[in-house]
Amino acid sequence: MEIGLKNRRALITGANSGIGRAIAEAFVGAGARVAVNYVAHPRAAQDLCNGLNSDGEERAIAIEADVSDAEQVSAMFAHIDDSLGGIDILVNNAGVEGPREMAWEARIQDWHKVMEVNLFGAFYCAQEALRRMVPQRRGVVINITSVHELIPWSGYSAYTASKSALSMLTRNLAQESGAHGVRVVGLAPGAIRSPINRAVVQDKRRLRELLEKIPVGELGQPEDVADMAVLLASDAARYVTGSTVFVDGGMSLFPSFTQGH
Repeated sequence: MEIGLKNRRALITGANSGIGRAIAEAFVGAGARVAVNYVAHPRAAQDLCNGLNSDGEERAIAIEADVSDAEQVSAMFAHIDDSLGGIDILVNNAGVEGPREMAWEARIQDWHKVMEVNLFGAFYCAQEALRRMVPQRRGVVINITSVHELIPWSGYSAYTASKSALSMLTRNLAQESGAHGVRVVGLAPGAIRSPINRAVVQDKRRLRELLEKIPVGELGQPEDVADMAVLLASDAARYVTGSTVFVDGGMSLFPSFTQGH
């Protein structure tokens, strides 16, 4: 079985760091050409593209756009049309956790921000992608959700609600587009050793408590998620749509029940 993305054109949102960066690198390694979306830290995005293009062949381009702004998303896809000639794969990776706030203390603007990026942003990108994929009768949309599409997380109601909603959006889009040759899948990371978790990793007590929630007893690496993204985007997963694959070391199994009581 060959797993590859040769000549596929992909957009990865929030791709200049962490999981998004690892996916961009893995996609190029599998033969794809990628658009690296970012909203901050342009130098990191350009450095990534420079590294991916180091042999003189253009495999990656950097595109600035705030995915929570529908007009910027539309302009980004127009840029991709001009630069890559279209799109075959979309990875909705851009996301924010928002501040930790109990629901009764949460500021409405914080809730809006999380929803606008994590849910509306993913929809804006998926809509633009499907407008291209449905007529060409091929394409894959991968929505990066989280173990928190299933697991409540006290103080992060906006984040968990957005990821749970994104899971259902994945299923709905898969149902709508399946007859048109398009697959839509979810990919749910658990605790990954990425910049977003740096504070936890550097705190021995918090790290120990986190590891107790993971049956395999260790954090995942961004490459663990990226490798699964390559598989899901490839023809090896041609019969997979409308479901979420968890890359979480068993975190979603609620390991506190391991002993059966």
